[in-house]
Amino acid sequence: MYTIVDGYPCVRLLNLSGEIGCSNPGHGKVAAPVVKFKNVNQLVEPSAILVSLDELDSLLARVSKDTNFASLVAGILVESGTPGGNNFKGFSPELKFPEAEFAPYQNKNFEWNPSGSGIMWKAYNFPVFLLSENSTLALLEAATKNEKSKESYTSDVAEFGLVMQTTKSGTHDSESCLREETCLPLGGYSVWSALPPINTSTSQKSKPIILAVTSMDSASFFRDKSLGADSPISGLIALLGAVDALSHLNGLHLSKQLVFVVFTGEAWGFLGSRRFLLELDQHSDAVSGLDFTLIETVLEIGSVGKSFDQGVKKFFVHTTEAASISNQTLDALKRAQDSLKTENVKISVASKSNPGIPPSSLMMFLRKNPDSSGIVLEDFDTAFTNKFYHSHLDNLSNINASAIAAASSLVARSLYILASEKNEINDSVLTAISVNISFIDELLGCLLDCEPGLSCDLVNQYISPSAACPSHYVGVIQGEPSSSPYPGYVGDVSRFLWNFLADKTSVPTENRSATCPKHCSGTGELCIRGETDGKGVCVVSSTRYVPAYSTRLKFESDMWKLLPTNSSDIMGAADPVWTESNWDTITLRVYSVQHASYDRLILLLGIAVTVAAYIAIVITRSVIRKALKRD
Repeated sequence: MYTIVDGYPCVRLLNLSGEIGCSNPGHGKVAAPVVKFKNVNQLVEPSAILVSLDELDSLLARVSKDTNFASLVAGILVESGTPGGNNFKGFSPELKFPEAEFAPYQNKNFEWNPSGSGIMWKAYNFPVFLLSENSTLALLEAATKNEKSKESYTSDVAEFGLVMQTTKSGTHDSESCLREETCLPLGGYSVWSALPPINTSTSQKSKPIILAVTSMDSASFFRDKSLGADSPISGLIALLGAVDALSHLNGLHLSKQLVFVVFTGEAWGFLGSRRFLLELDQHSDAVSGLDFTLIETVLEIGSVGKSFDQGVKKFFVHTTEAASISNQTLDALKRAQDSLKTENVKISVASKSNPGIPPSSLMMFLRKNPDSSGIVLEDFDTAFTNKFYHSHLDNLSNINASAIAAASSLVARSLYILASEKNEINDSVLTAISVNISFIDELLGCLLDCEPGLSCDLVNQYISPSAACPSHYVGVIQGEPSSSPYPGYVGDVSRFLWNFLADKTSVPTENRSATCPKHCSGTGELCIRGETDGKGVCVVSSTRYVPAYSTRLKFESDMWKLLPTNSSDIMGAADPVWTESNWDTITLRVYSVQHASYDRLILLLGIAVTVAAYIAIVITRSVIRKALKRD
């Protein structure tokens, strides 16, 4: 009788000014007949609207403008599949300038994301589900059946279970829901590592730091379908490929310190990079061995998965105004490009017509210090080439593995050039820095596909993932933030990155027979791979977790508290403080019901039959009595 529908929900999120996303209008289930949007001019009753992806923007626009129509939308069911046709220009629910409030320049109207519609930043008082392929067929059948049987006494309805509803009235922003404990802050754990490991126990002078950064989280209108293949996972895979290539160099002696950082929460107000910079200011345990004043330059790997054009892997370098150091980084990239003679790699400086660097973690470094030196390596110049930015369609089919491998080679060789003494570099050394193409392909399957997904051999060498299908939504931060968090509170991808980076950047321990975790007691020793066999291996590595959550929040007495604004903290003032509403289960099912009018007709017929039977009984009794008296 009931058909359970597979889908991905749009969820309810809150910030200091209100709500975004989707929710049931009340606290109960919602059931309504399924109708196709293209066949609907006006709704006469609450309905669940089945819509194709290329019609979703126009449907939500109508909902925003027509309150009568909106009041009869019980829910929206979005068909799976990529829209076709020449009229489809892309699908990005993001704004045209994502996170413009954090930009370190005045032009906030620049359109980095021309395909952006901004629909994910609005609030909808009805549930919205993205259907799986099989569920799309089932719902199309139900809608068609309803159209053909308008005179019938039954209809197929969609029933929406609880969809991200706060549990107390009046908790419609982050401040109130945190106070009432009906939500949790968005966040997770960033990871950083140093190659070679930083020895904090010696009195040797610290080296200048070359900081290589990328991010691991994406966003989507549908929370659990946030893959972010081009933005930002292509950059993450390129960095991991570079780390792997550098780790195979024997006797690595660098005059500068290489540090790799993978941020999370960047899609939601740059949570990871802002918290990282605050931890640096506070000299916390999470960043022990690092110093902001020692950061010479930042090399950020952004979207690099779509740089393949007619056989040429073309990348654009977006630079800060700190010309001297940025030029050194650009020179290093060009030398790395020249060393990749057979790879058809081309580097270009981004257009001077751009107002500044594109949306990136580097913006936060510039906000902290406008003289910060850095570049962002991207696959676009003046606007995103990714037409599916922050959408569920930014998947494996949206990127090119060879482009990512080329970016990885560029990054690995550039980092080596930047961190080495200039007179020690020769082409033979650069040629020896070789990115493993099969490793790149394996990472693509692990981080961007359900088969094998996080069940792949590479990930299973280090952790036991909680789910096979990857999703790069940041999630919520649970428990008290710590540089040594309880593993169950750390997402699968963060745990994998921590173990992987600790392994690749490690040096052998003095006691090579040491087993985890209690015997990892030497200076700088960590226990990795502990999840896979319950024992693990001790390594010496400067790899740390850094909590990623709003700088406006503090965990105190087992609850989250909002800190007052600091007039000197520009970024804190712009912080929306994102939270996710509490919820139990999110369900969707389809079944057939009788129309209420049919129920009323049956009731009236029942009453009529009852009255007729009563009259018949009275008449029959009267007739029988008369007959008996005559006898």
